[in-house]
Amino acid sequence: QVQLVESGGGLVQAGGSLRLSCAASGRTFSGYFMGWFRQAPGEEREFVAAISRSGGITYYADSVKGRFTISRDNAKNTVYLQMSSLQPEDTAVYYCAARFSTSIRVTEYDYWGQGTQVTVSS
Repeated sequence: QVQLVESGGGLVQAGGSLRLSCAASGRTFSGYFMGWFRQAPGEEREFVAAISRSGGITYYADSVKGRFTISRDNAKNTVYLQMSSLQPEDTAVYYCAARFSTSIRVTEYDYWGQGTQVTVSS
């Protein structure tokens, strides 16, 4: 089992940047495929980005491709989401999640953090 804690959310103006962090504890972090998801008010939770165990392969939703970058530091048991050129439509609660094998489907993730709020003002 792994425990996940997100941080780094906040209020930012359109065009600004934020970096989210997700610290993991418990079983070996490097054994997990990691994802970031987000949920806006009244909307379903959606995939944002994911990264392989080694960090060598990344996946992005079309809506964030070219603006967001996912990375991980297995020595620090942490996954990051660097967000740039933020827009009001990026406003949501952002969650990190973990599972043992590759997937970008929300329903296939086993472990979730509590989420961190990102608000982008226009």
